[in-house]
Amino acid sequence: MIMLLKLYLIMFITLNPLFSPSPMTFMMLFPSPPPPAKFFNLPFLDPYLNKDGNFTHGVNFAVAGASALNYSALAMKDIVSLVTNSSLDVQLDWFKSHLNSTFHSISECKERLAKSLIIMGEIGGNDYNWELFQRKSISKVYKMVPEVVQVIEKAIKEVISLGATRIVVPGNFPIGCLPVYLAMFETNDPRMYDEQQCLRYLNMFAKFHNSKIQEIIRQLRNDHPHVTIVYADYFRALKEILQHATSLGFGEDVMEIVCCGIGKNEYNFDYDRRCGSEGVIACEHPEKHISWDGIHLTQNTYQLMAKWLITHNFKSIVSTT
Repeated sequence: MIMLLKLYLIMFITLNPLFSPSPMTFMMLFPSPPPPAKFFNLPFLDPYLNKDGNFTHGVNFAVAGASALNYSALAMKDIVSLVTNSSLDVQLDWFKSHLNSTFHSISECKERLAKSLIIMGEIGGNDYNWELFQRKSISKVYKMVPEVVQVIEKAIKEVISLGATRIVVPGNFPIGCLPVYLAMFETNDPRMYDEQQCLRYLNMFAKFHNSKIQEIIRQLRNDHPHVTIVYADYFRALKEILQHATSLGFGEDVMEIVCCGIGKNEYNFDYDRRCGSEGVIACEHPEKHISWDGIHLTQNTYQLMAKWLITHNFKSIVSTT
């Protein structure tokens, strides 16, 4: 089985022997890009709360819009999450409940998790999103980072204590390249943008968060030498796609335009009339666009990101199987 735990997701999946003579289990935690199921010829997973779901190959604990910090911690910062109260600790509780109902003993659970790959994240993005969507200052968002990273570190330690030995921890995306922020914080000052027309200060923030994630990974590696922990560079993966977008098949005239959206700006994005709202339609060729709805990427983009990550970041994990 594979369990994917995302800040928004947890799954359990049973793999065929792809890289080793014996079957291996992957446990993954993703938030935005879906796990590279198609790449490994894996089935998609039913959500945990679907009581009629088929959990033979795993279970998906994803919750749209979930945060790393819980509702109380966000409320203390005057941050309102309009989507869900199912933060990372709630999902971890679901995960542990599923383990308890699936395995007959602690030793059996540890044995299975020892043959699993856990992808923890990307986590924390929504915590920052809610603050930025409410137009809080970037200095306040920076102050959240230590607390968010601490929650992520605690979650990683918890899955290690349960028996996990292979963990991938992704960083944040280059959020300054996302249409939701490009439209929200649009400016006439060219100095605010980089060579790919992304907002510099937002990408600098994402890099700061990512540097702190890499710091805890280094410490956790020292504390748990028997555990393989890999950093998944979502930031660089998407930046590489942006840099080579036209050669990868994205339309030069539409790649920065939201596929499913409507808006009186160059990004075709309106926060108050997002994809799914009445009168908002999707484009005819989403594979030509990088962004699906201004916040999430298109399936083509996610697929390319998954291939990049598997090639550049997951080799050490595969070599330990």
